[in-house]
Amino acid sequence: MPVLFIGHGSPMNGIEDNQFSQRWRKMAEEIPTPSAVLVISAHWLSQGTRITAMDFPKTIHDFGGFPQALFEVQYPAPGDRKLAEETVSLITSTQVELDHDWGLDHGTWTIVRHMYPEAEIPVLQLSIDYTRGPKYHFELAKELTGLRKKGVLIIGSGNMVHNLRMMAWDKINEPEFGYDWVLELNEKFKKHIVEENYDPLINYQLLGREAGLAIPTPEHYMPLLYTLGIRGAKDEVSYFNDKAVAGSLTMTSVKIG
Repeated sequence: MPVLFIGHGSPMNGIEDNQFSQRWRKMAEEIPTPSAVLVISAHWLSQGTRITAMDFPKTIHDFGGFPQALFEVQYPAPGDRKLAEETVSLITSTQVELDHDWGLDHGTWTIVRHMYPEAEIPVLQLSIDYTRGPKYHFELAKELTGLRKKGVLIIGSGNMVHNLRMMAWDKINEPEFGYDWVLELNEKFKKHIVEENYDPLINYQLLGREAGLAIPTPEHYMPLLYTLGIRGAKDEVSYFNDKAVAGSLTMTSVKIG
């Protein structure tokens, strides 16, 4: 299976028929049908690493101030305890706990409900240990590689550039509006990814002031490092939804393999 990093953006993308959700649907048509989906979402931070292991994960509405229609969405995909246990056995660098309390947060279901609307494919989430740094997450991801051979689609869900405080809300409907530093940094990120030059991406704090603005907190960026850690030596890279939104957020997404 290929590996995807998807810029998920606003929760409203979960119910809107727009350029981003349309591309997610098309992506599902372009790649093989997975046996299961494993998502590393920006919205599940934990102390230690956890993986959902319930039979039917709940749909989590982890946001506020949006239309009621968004809160009414349910995505009743099954879980897969056996796959969760298998994933735990693959990860030897740390202890991974089976979780029965979380579910599918909006970093997961807003995307997957467009890709697989029948909700028949098992969906699991792997948490992000917020006590660990970028290098740790990049290395941990390598231990997930074997899942690709079993038909599991691994998705990192976040945003490369994610600074809500600097968003130009008056330009939210202006297509592809991005601050100059955002557009420049986005191109730099893409160049490093294509060239497999991962050190600057892992040590993003050294990329200057722009990186500090783009990644004021790391949770939306870490899923990208998981995706890159899983990349194989012969995997080609392509980009989709490569657009800025309201100045300081990018929807740039990566397909590996």
